[in-house]
Amino acid sequence: MASFYAYDLLFFGIFLVALFAFFYKKRKNFSIDGPLYLYRTSFGLKVIDWFGKKHANWLRPLQYVVVTSGYILMVSMVYMLVKVSYYYLTVKGLAETIKVPIVFPLIPYLPEVFNIDFLPPLYFTYWIVILAIVAIPHEFAHGIFAKLNKVRIKSTGFGFLRIFKLPTPFLAAFVEQDDKQMNKASKFGQLAILAAGTFANVLFVIIFGLVFWLFFSTAYTPNGVIFNDYASAVVNVSDISEVNGVKISSFDYKTLNDVESRLVTFKTKNGDLYYSNPSGLYRVFDGNYTKLTAYVESPALEANLSGAILEMNGFKVESKEQISNYIQIRKPGDEMNIKTILPNGEIKEYDIELSSNNGKPFLGIGFAKRNHEGVMGLFYKTLDNIKDPNVNYESRLGDFGWFIYYLLWWLVVICIGVALTNMLPLGIFDGGRFFMITIWMITGSQKVAIKSFQWVTYIFLALLVVLMLKWVMIFF
Repeated sequence: MASFYAYDLLFFGIFLVALFAFFYKKRKNFSIDGPLYLYRTSFGLKVIDWFGKKHANWLRPLQYVVVTSGYILMVSMVYMLVKVSYYYLTVKGLAETIKVPIVFPLIPYLPEVFNIDFLPPLYFTYWIVILAIVAIPHEFAHGIFAKLNKVRIKSTGFGFLRIFKLPTPFLAAFVEQDDKQMNKASKFGQLAILAAGTFANVLFVIIFGLVFWLFFSTAYTPNGVIFNDYASAVVNVSDISEVNGVKISSFDYKTLNDVESRLVTFKTKNGDLYYSNPSGLYRVFDGNYTKLTAYVESPALEANLSGAILEMNGFKVESKEQISNYIQIRKPGDEMNIKTILPNGEIKEYDIELSSNNGKPFLGIGFAKRNHEGVMGLFYKTLDNIKDPNVNYESRLGDFGWFIYYLLWWLVVICIGVALTNMLPLGIFDGGRFFMITIWMITGSQKVAIKSFQWVTYIFLALLVVLMLKWVMIFF
């Protein structure tokens, strides 16, 4: 998809020209609000008024669903942030694997900037389209439920980040309500207004999730099997007798930091040979772990078999069950001609001799499963049901099909991310005031609610600072 980078840069240039032309022509209509240029328009007010009046009968009872979704998102986000932070701070090597700071804005080409190979490209085109799709319904939902609760909307519009007095393509939509009327609204009404934006994001996750499923089911066909691991086993660290041919009694595990090879070998006391990546083995020794998961000796590993498997001895495979069944009708020692395709489209062929594992033919490929937990876990589980992670797919539309696929993928992911992040109980997010009002309703004391909100904000801000400091210490 290299050609899309050229198209994307062209679109970026056109967008910048259009942005500066619009700004210059309408410069008298822009106002400055802190770091933003704001452009107000009455069109949004008309849409909010029309929709709110026409659908008030079913919007009122929907508020209970909206508020409930707000609590679910808040609890989910707090749980995820605490859990991820714990692993990020305690698991050695995790920060190096993730590479990008946990507290970092989602910008175009972020995967390329940080060399994150487990994320698809984030083109500028994606970014602009998704910002509009995510931000506009989010803000309009706030406005619709504000009108429902008799809170006046002062203005609507969009804004650009202001740097050196120039507008930048960092877009934002806004709905500005009357703060005095907002404070006078019922507490439940305020909760509904605050949670409405994230509820709209959740609805769009569902809508575009269905679009994503329909597109994928019609535009893609299976073409090979993806294996993401080699056969492995759990080894007792105390059983290791030598590493890279050096006796364990005289081996300095710190030298593993200087090993440039993809894998290192080690033997156990009973003579079994295993393979491990240097950093993984270093963490085991440095952390005094008692067990280690390592690769066993296998034909696939020794041949450095890689890519999605397309054919085995000319037989096309489309599922891991087909691979397993085909291997089981062979015998140890049989030659296998395996054809694979790499992510860049390169076709490779391997001639591999099957070994024996308890008398059965053995190739030694593995299929590691992803752990699915929380809201994002639910997303990945749903995604796995749409696109089997162990199947290689071919686009009927060529590269353009993948361009649309990843656009929809990012759209759903960012919608989920915005919904969760906005309900974090911090002052800068909708979740901050949502949390404060909730405590106020529970305790009956505004003073206690404000104090609780302040303390929770300080705690999370301190946590985010600690996470950033760890990243700085590792990479700088």
